[in-house]
Amino acid sequence: MAGIQFAKSDWDEEVLKSDIPVLVDFWAPWCAPCRMVSPIVLELAQEYEGKVKVGQLNTDEESEIAIKYGIMSIPTLMFFKGGEVVDQIIGAVPKEYISQKVEEILKHD
Repeated sequence: MAGIQFAKSDWDEEVLKSDIPVLVDFWAPWCAPCRMVSPIVLELAQEYEGKVKVGQLNTDEESEIAIKYGIMSIPTLMFFKGGEVVDQIIGAVPKEYISQKVEEILKHD
């Protein structure tokens, strides 16, 4: 997938210190449900550009971060705001459900 690929090296700067909410898609290339969610995440990145930072974190390559946030099942979508996890979605869900969560988080800005 194109778009932001988060890594340990830029996690603090890109996610925790972001001045806008961040949606992180925790995924792995071998995960079929992850491949279903990836195109949705890409669409959301375009739709919310400038309002929400959207990207992915490969749990195979960045297992330390996945462990830190207790990722037990992928895909997991985590919403960060002000450096804190404010919501999450586990599993493949419809785009409308994810969009609804994004809108809720933006309302509380």
